[in-house]
Amino acid sequence: MSTISPIVPYRDLPAAIDFLCDAFGFDRHEVHEGEDGELEHVELRLGDDVIMPAPVRQGEPGRALIYCVVDDADAHHDRAKAAGAKIVGELRDTDYGSRDYSTEDPEGNRWFFGTYRLD
Repeated sequence: MSTISPIVPYRDLPAAIDFLCDAFGFDRHEVHEGEDGELEHVELRLGDDVIMPAPVRQGEPGRALIYCVVDDADAHHDRAKAAGAKIVGELRDTDYGSRDYSTEDPEGNRWFFGTYRLD
């Protein structure tokens, strides 16, 4: 189970949730609306890890950097690209043993996906 869950800000939270699930393979785990009908708590899972996309609040910066471990970086890259993700760093083999790539979601958050697992 993950012990750190990044909170990633989005101006269009419903569109971001759809993109993250379609392009990157996240699953909707918890999606709660407040009394005003706005999304107030969202948890998306990728394997055992969780991120919490959230609405941008006035005065908050709107860009996050996130690294996610995947089993097959090539297949993940192909899925993201097919879903329209902007690839900013093509697939590569690193000198520390990872196969990875980087992408941006529609709101400019930078996502890194690779096979390197932190021990």
